[in-house]
Amino acid sequence: MRLLVIALVLGVALCLPFVFWGGQFTEWFTGESAIAWIRGWGAWGWLAVIALLMADLFLPIPATAVMSAAGFVYGPLVGGLLSATGSFAAGLTGYGLCRGFGRAFAVRLAGEKELTEHTALFQRSGAWLVAASRWLPLLPEVVSCLAGLTRMPFRTFATALACGAVPMGFVFAGIGASGHARPGLALGLSILVPPVLWLAVRPFLRR
Repeated sequence: MRLLVIALVLGVALCLPFVFWGGQFTEWFTGESAIAWIRGWGAWGWLAVIALLMADLFLPIPATAVMSAAGFVYGPLVGGLLSATGSFAAGLTGYGLCRGFGRAFAVRLAGEKELTEHTALFQRSGAWLVAASRWLPLLPEVVSCLAGLTRMPFRTFATALACGAVPMGFVFAGIGASGHARPGLALGLSILVPPVLWLAVRPFLRR
């Protein structure tokens, strides 16, 4: 139960930037504004895309809009690679920070015994949540932080994270590159593909 409290605390903390600055960031990094922002960095635009998607861990960045803009500017392959890299790096950052520095906070809030019990549960089934949550707002950051707090094995976390981040990055970059807004198609693929990928690669982690 207390692990749920930790999740709620993380969710509230991550929601606050959306409450105060969400509208402004959406205006800055959606559609033509996002494309102009990326192009404004010139030869460093590719790095700006990755950095912006990593900043989504702390700021109300419209990540899918940035991925679409990256696809428009760089094409579906390069734009997809940049988008997937940025999303993957954001998840790793949340995981690493919470694993390295958040354990003491979690123990004070939940207690060592209960946190240990939930750690085993999250390590067994949490990878599904890591893989399937990337398409949702806020939840990916919360899940990455919980994975770090509960010390999910790095290889398991990174593999599940890739299963979610890679298809999402390429799907939305492809939408942007095509010049057509098909949010239903992108959303459907982002929901369905990550669990299927995780199902396919999970047996290899057990060897």
